Amino acid sequence: MAKKRIPVVLVGGFLGAGKTTLLNHLLRNNRGVRIGVIVNDFGAVNIDSMMVAGQVDSMMALSNGCLCCAVDVSDMDEMIDRLAGSDLDVIVVEASGLAEPRNMIRLILGSKNPSVVYGGLVMLVDGTQFEDTVERHPEVVQHLGLADLIVPNKTAGIDEERRARLEQVLREHNGRAPIVFTDHGRIDPALLFEPEEDRAPTAGEQMSLDQLMLDQDHDDCDDHEHLHTSYRAVDFESASPVHPRRLVAFLEDRPVGLYRIKGYVHFDVPGQTRKFEVQTVGPHIRFVSTRWEQGQERSTQLVLIGVDVDEQDVLGRLGDCVVVDGEEPGPDTMLGVHRYTVTA
Repeated sequence: MAKKRIPVVLVGGFLGAGKTTLLNHLLRNNRGVRIGVIVNDFGAVNIDSMMVAGQVDSMMALSNGCLCCAVDVSDMDEMIDRLAGSDLDVIVVEASGLAEPRNMIRLILGSKNPSVVYGGLVMLVDGTQFEDTVERHPEVVQHLGLADLIVPNKTAGIDEERRARLEQVLREHNGRAPIVFTDHGRIDPALLFEPEEDRAPTAGEQMSLDQLMLDQDHDDCDDHEHLHTSYRAVDFESASPVHPRRLVAFLEDRPVGLYRIKGYVHFDVPGQTRKFEVQTVGPHIRFVSTRWEQGQERSTQLVLIGVDVDEQDVLGRLGDCVVVDGEEPGPDTMLGVHRYTVTA
């Protein structure tokens, strides 16, 4: 069994985009997930931390400076170390609206803590003020290019024409990330994290997104049906082994809109007897090499979550990764897998 690694999810966005509102939504709808939070407000009084205090399992706050320039990797590691020791399932970093996302990502990827893994950048956009924000702060579009999930917020009141125009502009700056339109920061937590991170997604064990939505409080049901109808979870299983090189090619050039992939992969390659857990968020890929449990059937099982995903295209491309009769992948085909692999 691979050791549990806690995903660290960054939440960014310009001032007023709704980051704290989104964070509070995640905390109220955590479905049993233990969440640690690092909150960074630019002012001397950390208003954001006051707004989330009491709802979170473990929290650290940094005020009077941007996290991206007020700390270095060792400082971030110290905060992560303190949170990671609290038996958490996920750590959410809410950055100041003036923070530089590229530096934030560097802080997480540079962490030497073996208990954590980068969980992606969620960029919020004020759907009512985006054009004005970009005109005053053109660097915002560069930040969008780094995002693994883009959330245009405060969009309930905009018409379809403006929504389509906003989506087109966002897609011009980021051609791969899922785009989730919402209001009041209400995104489905299943896009970002899930409980019991170290379990394999076997049949009957992982709830569908539709089931997860039904678990929301009754008062929120109409909102969630409206806001999340474009979400899709695609399940892929294969009793036949998967070709390593073709699977890596799929992961490196996956369909637009896929945000997360999780599961186990069976490679039948000479000299290779290990089981490989695969986890992706945005463009980030991680394999964990572990052992098959005694008596466990060797197969590939994947769950893929995204927005506006073409299920048949995804299943077709994954089907093309399956080894066909008479095909014998050689040891060299594992090179791409090894590039992204850590050993449990």
